[in-house]
Amino acid sequence: MKTLRLSLLAVGLVSLTLGTVAAQAQDIKPRLIRFGYGLAEASNQGRAVKVLGENVEKLSGGKIKLRAIGGAALGPDTQMQQALIGGAQEMMVGSTATLVGITKEMALWDTPFLINNSKEADALLDGPIGDKVKAKLEEKGLVGLVYWENGFRNLTNNKRAVAKLEDLDGIKLRVMQNNVFLDSFKTLGANAVPLPFSELFSALETKAVDGQENPYNTILSAKFYEVQKYLTVTNHVYSPWIVLVSKKFWDGLSKDERAVLQKAAVISRDFERKDTREEAAKALGDLKAKGMQINELSPAEAARMRDRLTRINATVATSVGMDLWNETQAELAKIRAKK
Repeated sequence: MKTLRLSLLAVGLVSLTLGTVAAQAQDIKPRLIRFGYGLAEASNQGRAVKVLGENVEKLSGGKIKLRAIGGAALGPDTQMQQALIGGAQEMMVGSTATLVGITKEMALWDTPFLINNSKEADALLDGPIGDKVKAKLEEKGLVGLVYWENGFRNLTNNKRAVAKLEDLDGIKLRVMQNNVFLDSFKTLGANAVPLPFSELFSALETKAVDGQENPYNTILSAKFYEVQKYLTVTNHVYSPWIVLVSKKFWDGLSKDERAVLQKAAVISRDFERKDTREEAAKALGDLKAKGMQINELSPAEAARMRDRLTRINATVATSVGMDLWNETQAELAKIRAKK
């Protein structure tokens, strides 16, 4: 009888131990990161977010997982930025242009005709200038991991083909909520209207605005060809995206967890740029096939626009600081000399 009692006690202890281990295993849940972005899941942005999430999970051994939420479901860039600053959201990717109200140095990337090609963009953004601008975010409650490519921006509208500077006169053009973009297009003669990207398709469809400006990939993935007739190849601004982390969240991570996010971000950056450029190379043809009338701004007219925007460049230089402006020009000269 005594032996039976001891056996039952032993079984009970084993069951209790196994139950405790199982309960502890259930308690160890992966760290979940809410990652917001503005475009559709099928866009270049959505594809890169997927790559980022896969690598975060892989590099962390499943201890960190990304919950990707696209289509501006968490709000426009400006709203998500504030959510990150407040600690209500962990990560996002969005335009550098919408950060200018938070970190004035970000206006550097809005300078019209600053960057001539993707090689210059990569060297500038991934080099000391890009790092310096990115570092300024930390004092505002954000951490910048890497720059992705949105691409060179081009004009679309429903009024007329823009073949010369004067063709912009009176066109009601949606621009990002950013003073450099507002002032640039007002200076070029357009009626510039600030509007979140999430509201843009509807505004074009209802003719609340006549046109907008974005890279080919975004024009295609957002289906602007359904509500826009004319596309003018202007390449007026090289537009980056930036992957951001809430500093409140970042400060609570271990060194290893931070390293995982940084490494995964670099992998996603390299994928995103390659993917975006491949898509952009064929996007123009796709847009033409979908019925858009396409024309390219002549070098002479591009020069006229550039000359008209000289004052804007001076304003940007003053805004970001003359030291940063001069360092940027010197860095670009160095990059171009290597060709």
